[in-house]
Amino acid sequence: MNPSSDLVTTLARAGQQHLLAFWNRLDEPAQRSFALQLEAVDWPLVEQMRRLGAGDGHGRTPSVDLAAAITPSCLRLGDASNRIPPADAIRRGSEALGAGQIGAILVAGGQGTRLGCHGPKGLCSIGPVSKANLFEVLLGRLVAVRRRYGRDVPLAIMTSSATDAQTRSFLADHACCGLDPDRVFVFRQHDLPALDAATGNLLLDGPGHLAVAPDGHGGMLVALAEAGGLDWFGSQGVEHVVSFQVDNPLAMPLATEFLGYHLLSGADFSTQVVCKQEPGERVGVVVDCDGRHCVVEYSDLPAQTAAERLPDGRLRFYAGSIAVHAFTKMFLDRVASRHDSLPLHRAFKAVPFLDADGNRVVPTSPNAHKFERFIFDLMPLAKRVCVVEIEASDGFAPLKNPTGAASDTAAHVHAALVAHARRLLAKAGINVAEGVDVELAANRIIDETDIKGLLKSGTWLDRPIVVGG
Repeated sequence: MNPSSDLVTTLARAGQQHLLAFWNRLDEPAQRSFALQLEAVDWPLVEQMRRLGAGDGHGRTPSVDLAAAITPSCLRLGDASNRIPPADAIRRGSEALGAGQIGAILVAGGQGTRLGCHGPKGLCSIGPVSKANLFEVLLGRLVAVRRRYGRDVPLAIMTSSATDAQTRSFLADHACCGLDPDRVFVFRQHDLPALDAATGNLLLDGPGHLAVAPDGHGGMLVALAEAGGLDWFGSQGVEHVVSFQVDNPLAMPLATEFLGYHLLSGADFSTQVVCKQEPGERVGVVVDCDGRHCVVEYSDLPAQTAAERLPDGRLRFYAGSIAVHAFTKMFLDRVASRHDSLPLHRAFKAVPFLDADGNRVVPTSPNAHKFERFIFDLMPLAKRVCVVEIEASDGFAPLKNPTGAASDTAAHVHAALVAHARRLLAKAGINVAEGVDVELAANRIIDETDIKGLLKSGTWLDRPIVVGG
């Protein structure tokens, strides 16, 4: 079987004829599969990627004047001095959950290359005592919300080509971790080809397959819309949607106070931040420049600027973005209809490829550009943004790095989960022996109120236990 003349012509016009160098090594089914992949390539987008790849640096320079930018005014969870009283926010958020107005998106795509795991990151065991995986913890939290407020939170889960099949299999085998399957919508983000940094050409990672990578958490918007997910949320009565990442088991996108601030402030886009302590922390920062909010990636923040401090000792840009957001569904509908809502970002990475002789090369240093979109780039399109500061110890324990790294490893996450559990148990009057690991059942416990319904004040815990499990 020969490639179609249309495909040959398309590749010639794009200057990518080398992609067919090993066509004759493929059997007929593999040729058909490869032809379909090539025919699906968005060549105008590839040309845009090539132009971006030819630029300077390793990312997209933010279109913000950092000299004039400030950290925006933030509401703080539990702070009585907020312009919106915390009690009012909690009440409004509770009403929205009880009315079934809130939906959620769990971002669970990607490749897991930085962590070094194989398959979906959501299958990584993370429970300090139960050994529950990230899916069980995060979906369990939605079960706990249903227990308290009597309504499901419709959940969309974004997968990738690398995680889709195993994620769907896990959900089917584990009854969606207790959620109503009719209230769970799985959709897959797109892949984008990697480009050779030296030539701008597309790379092969096999004789009949392009080297590709998922298009970032910003791919959520287009993929959700194309899969019918925005319409699905509408059919479920959802008016506001939160999004959160699969690698953060402490994520609290459905905290009623956060939801209340989002709703009462009339924001299109609300976001949670933590107070960045040190300049080198690998989180982007939310900034305000002439009333326009955006996130500046840590790699785009000059070291000298990142180290500047305010008179009170805080960093000048301290509002660390943790990828927990809330949107009105109307806003998502509006921006999804625009082709230019989310710009491309590029990253210089080591990408395995086939050389001219068909030998697979696994580079030890970056050789290619990968491209992705970031959902926080929707922020400048919002008419009103609400920034809510939370304590990192309450809602941010990301699993990013393999064992042995200096931060964000499984050991760090375990310690954060245990410390969080001990604090809530103490609020409920429960004593825990020093050095004893404790865990809170995600599907039963939201806060100390739930603990009080399970254990009597003064209870002494002297062995590892999953409270509520």
